[in-house]
Amino acid sequence: QRHLVESGGGSVQAGGSLRLSCTDSRYDDSPYCMGWFRQRPGKEREGVAGILLGGFTKYANFAEGRFTISQDNAKNTLYLEMNSLNAEDTAMYYCAAVTGGPYCAGDLGSWPVGVWGQGTQVTVSS
Repeated sequence: QRHLVESGGGSVQAGGSLRLSCTDSRYDDSPYCMGWFRQRPGKEREGVAGILLGGFTKYANFAEGRFTISQDNAKNTLYLEMNSLNAEDTAMYYCAAVTGGPYCAGDLGSWPVGVWGQGTQVTVSS
């Protein structure tokens, strides 16, 4: 059974940066793709950034140019570097893995996520 554990959330002032990490408990079976999603207060969960096998990345419009997704295969860890944060980025951030098949070509919101992390809170004060 796969477990995803996020860390790195916290409180930061507007304009600041944070790096989120997500460690995957499974070393013997790489997901087809992994990504970061977030849920802002009173909003639906939305895709932030994703990375596919081979390293191809995709970003939500609001993340493009400010956020960077990456992974360290040796550490089985996914990262999300977030810069120029603003109050609109305040949310619970979740790590996710698509494990059922290579169904990651579409928008992040269409990904059939099989495993979710427990989430890490990011709060940006203005």
